[in-house]
Amino acid sequence: MSFLNETPSVLAIADKIQNNERLNYNDALTLYNEASLHLLGVLAHQIRMKKHPNNIVTYVADRNINYSNVCVCACRFCAFFRPPDHEQGYVLSKEELKEKIEETIALGGTQILMQGGHHPHLPLSFYEDMLSYIRNEFPSIHIHAFSPPEIYFFAQKEGIDTKEVIKRFIGAGLHSIPGGGAEILVDRVRKQVSPNKCPAQDWLNIMLEAHELGLKTTATMMFGHEETKEERLEHLFAVRKTQDKSNGFTAFIPWTFQAENTNINVPPTPAMEYLRILALSRLVLDNIPNIQASWVTMGAQVAQLALYFGANDFGSLMIEENVVAAAGVSFSLSREDIHKTIIAAGFEPRQRYMDYQLV
Repeated sequence: MSFLNETPSVLAIADKIQNNERLNYNDALTLYNEASLHLLGVLAHQIRMKKHPNNIVTYVADRNINYSNVCVCACRFCAFFRPPDHEQGYVLSKEELKEKIEETIALGGTQILMQGGHHPHLPLSFYEDMLSYIRNEFPSIHIHAFSPPEIYFFAQKEGIDTKEVIKRFIGAGLHSIPGGGAEILVDRVRKQVSPNKCPAQDWLNIMLEAHELGLKTTATMMFGHEETKEERLEHLFAVRKTQDKSNGFTAFIPWTFQAENTNINVPPTPAMEYLRILALSRLVLDNIPNIQASWVTMGAQVAQLALYFGANDFGSLMIEENVVAAAGVSFSLSREDIHKTIIAAGFEPRQRYMDYQLV
């Protein structure tokens, strides 16, 4: 590969990538600090096309259902939560859940992504009952629910271990676990931005337990708040190490922190920095098959560019989204918009299930 103005160390790492050799942390840091965005895009897209040579870009039709906004975590980056007994706090009723899921199915949805706060007054049986109700009422819908910090919180509250919580949820109807609550998997950062959430290793261990119990999960990274470049890379390598053990992550989704209405005052992450992280994610995470673009935080045009920086998946139709919207971001795409955006980039849009089987 010939690229003008790249340093010899960057070109050596580029050759390593093209020879299918695994990157180490120092390789990734050199690329982050020294490689041009153009080179990162070219390398990441080559890997993407090796993994997915069929020219298809996938997406899932689902709905984000926040069963409650009551939370005792008080994360500094969250504009969605309300403390216990707040007048705007809520817990969805079964009737409200039913209405949302019926509408999702009517719109061609196959999945619900269900997350809430750390509610101090709801017993574990409440969540089991909610899962059982959904499974019995809507046997065709895939239930993708409860991030690792929620599972950790439930276990602490009930005085049982996290693996037991996951087992009980599987018995009640849980199909897979979303990668929320990861933020940055470095405890220095977590102590600053989400001090009441589970430590990084517990997040990773809960995912390992889920994988051991037969569940597939996703992994995420929310970046652009109070972390360093090095800590972003630590996060990627922690996810890769976990995947080496279990092979249970179906996808990785990096997305940018949205500051409005939160207690962290930082400027928005530029699109070029988002694309840089996306490309590095594809290059480092050689053992995770799919990388998702985030149109919800970046908008359709940047997400379209992301399809040439390592992403092979366009995320979700997202019939409903509340958490990012609470932080002042309100990008919206219909199914037709998603198809047009993918086709305009030169790919074929295909709806998928959580496990990436095509609908």
